[in-house]
Amino acid sequence: MKKLFFFFLLSSLWPAQKTEIIKLNDNLKDKKGLTKSLTFIDNRSDKNIGSISDKKDLVELKFANIDLKGFIENKFNEDNKTVGNNDIVLMLEDLKVYEEQDNNRTFPYAKARIKLSSFIKRNDKYYFIGRYNNVIVSNPKITVHSSKYLADHISEVFTQFIKASYYPNITQGYYIPENEINRYEEFLHKGYKAFNNAVLKDGVYTTFQAFHNQEPNLDYSVKKNKKGNVVQLNYNGQETSFSNMYCYVENGKAYKTTPVGMDEIKKDSRGFYIYSSRTNLFAAAQTGGLFVGAVAGGLVGALIGAAIDSSSGTNAGAVHGVGFRSTMESNVYLDSLTGGYVFEK
Repeated sequence: MKKLFFFFLLSSLWPAQKTEIIKLNDNLKDKKGLTKSLTFIDNRSDKNIGSISDKKDLVELKFANIDLKGFIENKFNEDNKTVGNNDIVLMLEDLKVYEEQDNNRTFPYAKARIKLSSFIKRNDKYYFIGRYNNVIVSNPKITVHSSKYLADHISEVFTQFIKASYYPNITQGYYIPENEINRYEEFLHKGYKAFNNAVLKDGVYTTFQAFHNQEPNLDYSVKKNKKGNVVQLNYNGQETSFSNMYCYVENGKAYKTTPVGMDEIKKDSRGFYIYSSRTNLFAAAQTGGLFVGAVAGGLVGALIGAAIDSSSGTNAGAVHGVGFRSTMESNVYLDSLTGGYVFEK
């Protein structure tokens, strides 16, 4: 009897296990009718999304349908009666929710890590379109329910990413053989001249793709003040907006255009990165949907976290990010295939 009493006592102290459903209810219609098929590949090593604390409850996040591949492919077929010629492949590589207490923070934040890529398939060859590779942050002190907040954002990322993938703008000429699709990043990395070359070429790079291929635009140049700070971007000798520049290289060192100035691009074994925060890099206001602006990585309507806001020079390098605008500074990597910011904190 005593054991039973203590069992009920302990049970009352444990947080209740609840479930938050990730609903992919929005339509997947290709308004231009260019897409013939949508194939979904779930490459996650662990299909369990995870659980987070929400008030006094422990909440597990799940998709509404266990058969995610069948659901997404069937939904595409149901929403698209008129089809085109493009075979689009969507690959989910990572999806986890978790709680993390960062340095100098008094309580943990709820986070969702997502890596989602898309390709167009032509004659058993795959061409990279784009990807979303980021962490969405929820501050539990200002969010009513972090579990619902993250579930809604995950759903929106999926829907808008799929729709943006319908209109591929293939900027990389490299194709991926069918037997290499599961290691596409490693395969494509062989052509990453900026990373693989020992020395970066000096000059101004107007797009990430140009930086990737080490092809500076000789029509552009930067002007510095007496303190050595870059204060002007010139095109054929005439001043132009900083939003036209992705980065520049001087004496082998690269510098990234950001809303708060030029940040040095550093390199380690993982790739190129700048040291910054979401507050510094997020655009002041979001307009339209999550996919807006110009893109370097292939998607028409930029990848979330990769879009360069070209509305003004002062916002050059800003992104229309998703989630809490954290002031946490950390290494923000530049996606090796899109050039977009990869936020991890």
